[in-house]
Amino acid sequence: MPKRIFITATNTDIGKTFVTVRLLEQYASMGYRVGVIKPIETGVAEAPLDGTKLHALMQSLNPAAAELSVDDVVPLQFALPAAPYCANGAQAVDLSIIDAAIEKIEALCDILIIEGAGGLYVPIDKETMMIDLIGRYGAKALLVSHCKLGCINDTILSVKAMQERALDFAWTLNCHQDDQDFYEVSEPYFRDKFPDFTIFERDIVKIADALLL
Repeated sequence: MPKRIFITATNTDIGKTFVTVRLLEQYASMGYRVGVIKPIETGVAEAPLDGTKLHALMQSLNPAAAELSVDDVVPLQFALPAAPYCANGAQAVDLSIIDAAIEKIEALCDILIIEGAGGLYVPIDKETMMIDLIGRYGAKALLVSHCKLGCINDTILSVKAMQERALDFAWTLNCHQDDQDFYEVSEPYFRDKFPDFTIFERDIVKIADALLL
């Protein structure tokens, strides 16, 4: 079975798609056939924006994926830019649609990156939260946090949520150029409490290797 890596985050707009793109490129450079799926995308008017980008990149990195469509990469699409629970009118989501898409893509790759939507406790339907997909698909997760004020609290809450579920995961900080105050207002805590913490762009090779363990 291909290695499954689930990209999640402490909230929306943290950089999951950016991280997914960079990891796809990194693994391809290491000689792996890469695949990607974003099981659910909301805010889709005509075509899924994130999914279209990921689909094109996968095809450029893995010629075997030429037969796949953007609907394979994003099997569930909703128009309303909201949590899937709300975007789908609180109706039950048929997860077997995602299961089938994963099986189809995995037949063509060595590593499958699964990009979640929003944060861990984004509701998919009345029974399922985004965090449930990590266990359902037996994936190793990468939790992506931000570097703005509040990142300590947001990171710890999400880390504890994953620990409570006994999930296999790593976490990293996705810092932007305008996050320079991070090194004064937040990094001292991470350095003291988590001496091996990573910053994504700086440590991408280390992160990519760790996710394969």
